Amino acid sequence: MFTGLVEEMGILRGITRNSEAMVLHITASTIMSDLKIGDSVSVNGVCLTATSLDANSFAADVMPETFRKSNLRDLQIGNKVNLERAMIANGRFGGHIVQGHVDGIGRIQHVTRNQNAVVYEITPANQEVFKYIIPKGSITLDGISLTVVQVKEGTFEVSVIPHTLEQTVLNHKRAGDTVNIECDVLGKYVEHLLNYGSSRQQGDAKPKGINMEYLAQNGFA
Repeated sequence: MFTGLVEEMGILRGITRNSEAMVLHITASTIMSDLKIGDSVSVNGVCLTATSLDANSFAADVMPETFRKSNLRDLQIGNKVNLERAMIANGRFGGHIVQGHVDGIGRIQHVTRNQNAVVYEITPANQEVFKYIIPKGSITLDGISLTVVQVKEGTFEVSVIPHTLEQTVLNHKRAGDTVNIECDVLGKYVEHLLNYGSSRQQGDAKPKGINMEYLAQNGFA
């Protein structure tokens, strides 16, 4: 589990690719202080496993499912990537619960300066993720814990402070570039539990979701 607080930007120094399978070789400094083989590392918001190490770099496998669902497939040698080690139990929870399980890719539509902040307008490739995206809610973009400013028709906006820009790859992205999107896991669990309970009570294979019939049956209406 991660918090969405990027520790440093690493540099992609090598890619080994076999169809939709890849091995990424990433140079880093801060996270190398205690990184061990088998540890989880968030790379642009994707939870990967360190499979080999040397003094200033690590390697991680990217499986076909991750290749298809994230923008790691578009990385080029020399690109910077956001890095975060898994959260330790006695650390401060500065961001929000981030699993490193990407829900899909979003494309940056506009980048607009608003005094000391920069606003990014994002269009998700999979519009179904909007059921988890709410104004003032949490969202993860390329591994960065951010707050949704507003939701429009087909897009949403986040506002980024100067410190976050300086410390992350968002500072190097422009309109047309992609970001990995991970929605707040709490909303996913709520949806699943409500739908699961509804489908079990009705004996249906397909969940019905929340409607007036469901609310009445459960004493809410």
